[in-house]
Amino acid sequence: MSVHRRTKIVATLGPASSSPETIAALVEAGVDVFRLNFSHGKVEDHRARARDVRMAAARIGHEVALLGDLQGPKIRIRGFREGAVELVAGASFTLDCGLPGDAGDATAVGVDLPSLPQSVFTGDVLILDDGRISLTVTGVEGAKVHCSVRMGGRLSNRKGLNRLGGGLSAPSLTERDLEDIRHAAELGLDYLAVSFPLHADDIREARALAVAAGSTARIIAKIERAEVVQDEAVLDAMIEASDGIMVARGDLGVEIGDAALIGVQKMLIRKARRADRIVITATQMMESMVQNPIPTRAEVFDVANAVLDGSDAVMLSAETASGRYPVETVSAMAGTCLGAETWPEVRRSGHRADREFQRVDETIAMAAVYAANHLAGVAGMVCLTESGATALRMSRMSSGLPIFALSRHGETVRRMCLYRGVRPLVFDYTVFPAAEAAGEAVAELRRRGLVQPGQRLILTRGDLLGVGGSTTTLKILET
Repeated sequence: MSVHRRTKIVATLGPASSSPETIAALVEAGVDVFRLNFSHGKVEDHRARARDVRMAAARIGHEVALLGDLQGPKIRIRGFREGAVELVAGASFTLDCGLPGDAGDATAVGVDLPSLPQSVFTGDVLILDDGRISLTVTGVEGAKVHCSVRMGGRLSNRKGLNRLGGGLSAPSLTERDLEDIRHAAELGLDYLAVSFPLHADDIREARALAVAAGSTARIIAKIERAEVVQDEAVLDAMIEASDGIMVARGDLGVEIGDAALIGVQKMLIRKARRADRIVITATQMMESMVQNPIPTRAEVFDVANAVLDGSDAVMLSAETASGRYPVETVSAMAGTCLGAETWPEVRRSGHRADREFQRVDETIAMAAVYAANHLAGVAGMVCLTESGATALRMSRMSSGLPIFALSRHGETVRRMCLYRGVRPLVFDYTVFPAAEAAGEAVAELRRRGLVQPGQRLILTRGDLLGVGGSTTTLKILET
């Protein structure tokens, strides 16, 4: 791991990465956040993995956050008698909402969305298995949607169903999600991702339910639906209601098309950063490494472009959950991020250069990064923070320098693991007299080997130590 890698890595845990030894190796390789996918596994599995993550992070001395990803109302087909079928282009195939369980065959399969016949029309294109198979609707008869196979292939149980252009929807929070929100509170998760939200109210509802369950998890809105990105007012409201967004390129790409996804990804990252929200870019970033020990050059460029666009984090899914090379994948991604971050444009920022600030703490945060970027000999920024808000604002500006964010609160420190450029550390500066706190913070960084004598640091703090939202001071320190 390098302290200078600014872009964070989110890795999904699964069968390939469940052992304590592999989890520890993933932390050593550079994982900053582990994702628990509630679409798979039992709560006992998630509990054991969360415990092993906390233990590994404590033993290695590297702060790591936990993110729970709710399953949401993903629309899926039901099952087949033989487990899978081969669909041939031009053949007839029926989506039958009345077909139970695993009764499907090469002519028909059940669907979990009872309203499907009322939601589609002749000529609509339906997408299965993340775009690998497509159907054209030829007619609707009662509970049956008759189709012609547009693009065939092997179709197995429980694959996802979308409509090209979006428009298929179900309530955003399911009964399963409500149960998993309670599990997230029990496990002490730091982030909670909401799948397939349609409106800002879905995010607000998830936050209220999490708080009621006793969770302090921050809420991530997964951007997966065409309707959301096609309505700027809806998108802006959702970003505003969340603590961050995930560019979930799988389902979103299926609904809007991969060609449109290129620009939408850039737009989403830009909007999130301007709103002081974190942003994770996800899905198939190094998909070939599920089977191969090195990524393709195209995958390296994909990850690098997400870094250059300003992503706080890039995410691995099947690569670490079920792939053959989880540790190698994280190492490859970390190296790619570092390589992209050497590009000079990544270290320059015009962020809010033309804006009048309304908050003192925001002004201090912006001034600190500007000073660090322009003053010779600066090794980094030091932020003494209660809530992490100042560190988040500092991370919105581009810089090649680390932001050392020191807090006495474990929850705040773990939360900051997802902030681009921020190295979060547990340190209780409130036990020292106010006049000595800055010097003690620098001494702690020297003890950890993070700064060297003779270097300059830009430090931000509040006059009232231990009080959130009171950052009022910027100091230039010599180590």
